[in-house]
Amino acid sequence: MVQLLTAEDRTNLEFLQREIDASPDGRGQLVPLLQMAQKALGYLPEEAISLVAEHLAITRSEAYGVASFYNQFRFNPPGRNPVKVCMGTACHVRGGEIILENFERKLEIREGETTENREFSIERVACVGCCALAPVALVGETLHGHMAPSKVEGLVLRVRLEKEKAEREAAKQ
Repeated sequence: MVQLLTAEDRTNLEFLQREIDASPDGRGQLVPLLQMAQKALGYLPEEAISLVAEHLAITRSEAYGVASFYNQFRFNPPGRNPVKVCMGTACHVRGGEIILENFERKLEIREGETTENREFSIERVACVGCCALAPVALVGETLHGHMAPSKVEGLVLRVRLEKEKAEREAAKQ
């Protein structure tokens, strides 16, 4: 899924361009510049990779090749409500994969993707350290233990309702 840049992304790209212009060049700067780009934008869109590649006088495919090698870099924007499904041993054995599939189905995105409105993203994580509560999912910063497939829809609905309530209250002011 191709993500369109938001106005905020474009502003951050302008900031990033100034930061890159002030940075040293040379191939040894590739990873630090990619890290800088991700810090500025929250992810690495094609435009950010192009800025880095141009500054270092390398091809975009070289820059992308390095970025895709390291799992610290993400190519989709994070959702405002990131969903992290634990796949540690205890969670995996107790149905973590089914929980992940239910989130994917409900949000209509795959692991590693973000919804078009950037409200949700889904990520598989190795372990969150709450094995006694397996299977576990994090929605935003909130831990949800003893997950069941039937809980997924309720969690997504709760986030959406809280957003609508906050929007209504903001409109009153």
